[in-house]
This record gives sequence, structure tokens and C-alpha cells, in this order.
Amino acid sequence: MTETETSRTEEFDAPPLRRLRYFHGQMLGARDFQREQDYHREKLRLRMRCLLGYGVVCGLHVEPAPRDEDDCPPDATAPPEESVTEGDAQPERTRRRAKVQITPGLAVDCDGNEVVVRGGCVIDLWKALPPDERDTDTVWVGVEYAERPVEPTRAVYNDACADTSDCEFGWTEECHKVRVTGCEPPVDERCDTCCSPCEHKVLWLARIDCVDWYEPVRRDQTHMNVRRPFGRHLPTVITGINWIHGHTYTIDEAKALLGTQDEDGGLVVRFSADVRSDTLRPGVVELQVIEGGSGRNASTWYMGGAFAEPDAESDGCGEFTQGFRYRQTTRETLQDGDRLLITVRAAFILDRCCRPVDGTHVGGRVPTIDAEATPAAAHGGCHLPPSGIGPWTSGTGAGGDVFESWFFVKER
Repeated sequence: MTETETSRTEEFDAPPLRRLRYFHGQMLGARDFQREQDYHREKLRLRMRCLLGYGVVCGLHVEPAPRDEDDCPPDATAPPEESVTEGDAQPERTRRRAKVQITPGLAVDCDGNEVVVRGGCVIDLWKALPPDERDTDTVWVGVEYAERPVEPTRAVYNDACADTSDCEFGWTEECHKVRVTGCEPPVDERCDTCCSPCEHKVLWLARIDCVDWYEPVRRDQTHMNVRRPFGRHLPTVITGINWIHGHTYTIDEAKALLGTQDEDGGLVVRFSADVRSDTLRPGVVELQVIEGGSGRNASTWYMGGAFAEPDAESDGCGEFTQGFRYRQTTRETLQDGDRLLITVRAAFILDRCCRPVDGTHVGGRVPTIDAEATPAAAHGGCHLPPSGIGPWTSGTGAGGDVFESWFFVKER
């Protein structure tokens, strides 16, 4: 190998790949067969994480535990539940009931290991939480790849070069461990998850807010949008807008929304991660007014607008932002029967890794930033995306595309 090749590949996170070479008369031992297994397993992991990525493939939903279910301990070394004596709490609050269950499913960790959960099990959050992190009411639940030796087998011959027992475990079972933490897990900010070292071994599945250790966990406390879907990278998507798609506003409401006469107004778009501020250029957002009427009586015109200064959510230097506000800059006003078509060319908005925002407005389901302002029947069915994990966002996984939305205007 040349010096140039060495310098180019020395940072690639993969061990040397050496496979066993058989020849007649060769003597093989347990070490040789173990190394041959390691070779094939490392090749599988390398192919998985570099070609396909990592994350949750299917299942692994975190749900409130059914009543009177036996616990499934996350780890054999987990500390026992502290006893509660009479007088420490009211009689009905002496038993900790904050429990969740993880449904069966499949995931791949950032090393390329397949994490298989075959049967759902119930997790006692207090027992699984490290003792030094129990002063919190917000916890995160995840799974981690693990192995354990099984099936003790009596050895026929002892190793003359090592101190071994009469019995050895004959098999290694691939399993998983449940992890619970009270500290917010770090975000994997790597742009390329193939070559760089992996530091996030745990696949986090859900965040549970406002935990009362003596009360059952409710479904509205569990937020599974923290989980990472399976793939090479996590696309940046549009997570919220400040208008209701397809809604009908009065003329005055439309003026306030567009910031026609109020500098605090304007159309607001929020992203799931940072985007580059320098990609928010003229032409990326377009406002087209379709005047009332039908057939040849209808006409269209483009409303002038501009990006407002970055919000407080952007970083100090202004290089990145997680949202923008687009205000009307002309004095034209909308009239009764008009429709305002809002176009955001997401393919021209780049994230920290210079990838385009995945902006397809699937079904018009991107929620409003103020969820309470959305009518209950604004979108009808399909309350959750196909993954079953809400809330809805833009994107189909392909990246880029155009985000389109509209609202109508009536005089009253």
C-alpha cells in the first residue's frame, strides 16, 4: 500500500479485513474459527451501515404499559426498587406505576448491529433509571445491542496454554438492553455516517414528559418523534407553519398574517434542523394571488415579499437558522374570493450538510405552529403519517421538491 493510500484511508472506521486461508494439513483451533466469524460479521456490519445506514426499521413503539403486567428488567444489574414504608406516602401511592412497554420490532445501530426485540416487555421507569438521574420528570427510553453467553458445555480437552474451567459457554446469544436516562441524549450531527466513528450506541425511541412515578404513564406524555428512522442520514424537513392550510381567513386576518401593515406579521416556516441562512434568497418563496371568479374572469398576480431578519432561534453568527419569516412588501390587499398560493422551493434551501430540505407537502398535513389554532376537522383522517409516528412533517425521503400551500380569503 502506498503512502498516499494510507493517508487517505487511515480515518475509515473499520478494522483490517483478513479471512482464513485453508490449505491441506492445516491445524485450526478455536481462535481461528472465532476470527473467521468476526470477519464475516464485520463485513455484514460494514455493508449495513455504509450502504443502508442505521435507525429504527419497524415497530419498537413505546406505549403505556397494560395494567398488572410483569416487568421485563432492562438489565440484570439494575438496582432493586427502593422500599416504601408506611407513612412515606399515602396508601394508594406506595407503589410506583410509571411503566411503559416496547413493542416488538427491528432496528440497526450505528455500528451496523441488528437489534431485534422479539416480544414486547414492560419497563419500570424508576428501576431502569440510574439512581443519580432520578431527580427529573422527563426521561428518554431506548434500546442497545448486547450479547450474552448461553448453553454451558463441558470441554473435552483443556487448553494447555490457558487456565480454563471444565465448562464453557458454547453459544453467544444476540439480544438487547433497554436504556432509560434523565439526561437529554446528544444528537448525531455527522454528515457522513459511513466513514466516521460511531459514538451513539443507544437507539432512543421516545421521550416521556411529566412523569409521576406513582401514576400510570399516559399516551399523551409519550413523544416518539425523537427516534431516528432507518437511513443513511436524517433529512431536514418542514415541521410547522403559522397558517392553516386550505383555511378561509377574513381580509383583516390575511393582512395580519402577511404583515401588510404590521412588522411583527409575516408567514413563518419552521424546520426540524438548522438550514443555511445564505440560501434564503429572493425567489425561494413566492406568493401568487388567484383572484376571485372562474374561467376567463379569473386572473393572477404575484405579491411582493422579502425575508425578515433571522429569528432568535438562529445562532449568534446568523449562519444558520431553524425558521424564517416572509413578509409582504407591497401595498396590494387581498379581496373577497381570492386564493393565496404559497410556494417554498425547498430544493434551494440547504441544511448544515449542504443537503436540500425535503419539502414535499404530503397531503397538506404539516401542522400549524400554534396547534391549538387548528380546527379539529381541518384535515379529516390520516392523523398520523404512514410510519405511525407523529406529528406530520413535509418530505417523502427523496429530498428537495417544492412545498406548496394555500388559503382562501372572504370578506367576512
